[in-house]
Amino acid sequence: MSQFADTLIAWQRAHGRHDLPWQASRDAYRVWLSEIMLQQTQVDTVIPYYQRFLARFPDLASLAAAPVDDVLALWSGLGYYARARNLHAAAQQIARMHGGRFPQSASAIAELPGIGRSTAAAIAAFCFGERAAILDGNVKRVLARHFGIEGFPGVRAVEQSMWALAESLLPAQGVDTYTQSLMDLGATVCTRNRPRCADCPVAGSCVARQQGRQAELPTPRPTRVVPERQSRVLIARNDGAVLLQKRPPHGIWGGLYALPEIPDELDAEAHALTLGLRANGVATPLPPLRHAFTHFRLTLEPQLIDVSGEGIRDPAWRWAAPHEWDSLGLPTPVRRLLDSL
Repeated sequence: MSQFADTLIAWQRAHGRHDLPWQASRDAYRVWLSEIMLQQTQVDTVIPYYQRFLARFPDLASLAAAPVDDVLALWSGLGYYARARNLHAAAQQIARMHGGRFPQSASAIAELPGIGRSTAAAIAAFCFGERAAILDGNVKRVLARHFGIEGFPGVRAVEQSMWALAESLLPAQGVDTYTQSLMDLGATVCTRNRPRCADCPVAGSCVARQQGRQAELPTPRPTRVVPERQSRVLIARNDGAVLLQKRPPHGIWGGLYALPEIPDELDAEAHALTLGLRANGVATPLPPLRHAFTHFRLTLEPQLIDVSGEGIRDPAWRWAAPHEWDSLGLPTPVRRLLDSL
């Protein structure tokens, strides 16, 4: 066992996190769910979603049998909705191809939708004791700082060298505790901003600390211009209910219910007419709402208009009263707009 791994294992047992809801079980379904929810999302945000999700879908069979709309509704507000769609698809694949039993090797787990190499390794290590390396964002930061690795970790050559290093550091035993120690160290001590180097168990051999380069490592992503997009959306209201459109299964807000976009060449009243609605007056512009995605920023410009008529007849469209909003998969900015009414 390397000194690095040995030290981290001892530290995790004494100072690591032991009370997270998913740590009480080695059930692969529960660990998998937590790993997917924790991608791009903080622990404190995940916990209530995780608990509600398990209450509704306590096992793989119940998730696989559920309509994807029910899954998206429970995911509403957590963001990165492709995770929810892939989670549902993977559950169905396990039911169909693995007899409902979660695959046990990292290589087999990585073949499921939405599961990459690092997530598959974490599940295999925690649940089945497989000796497999992880390399999520926290681990990349720990390794880059401790071993003085130059270069943006998103560059293929840099990432490959990190994978080789991560595999070389694996202990012969206790891989589950070691894996958790890396996660805990990155999340609670070797943080992106203001790392707590005085509390780090491997600070004595850390290159970044020795050279005072904690703020420089890992090398940040090259600066790029974030595109800005605008979209006028129609809030067509009929006796309190709002017209929503289910988006295509892929792309932005895939599979969720959103407000219809107003084409550039039309105003709100004219667009309502194309949807088979009669405007009861002139549309009222509401304050714009900005929302940041990973690769761009979106400004929604809502137009509120009271209408009459049933509107377009299509399964992708529906009227939703306020008491129904909680049961629908709604993107966070859309829900904020509706709540503002």
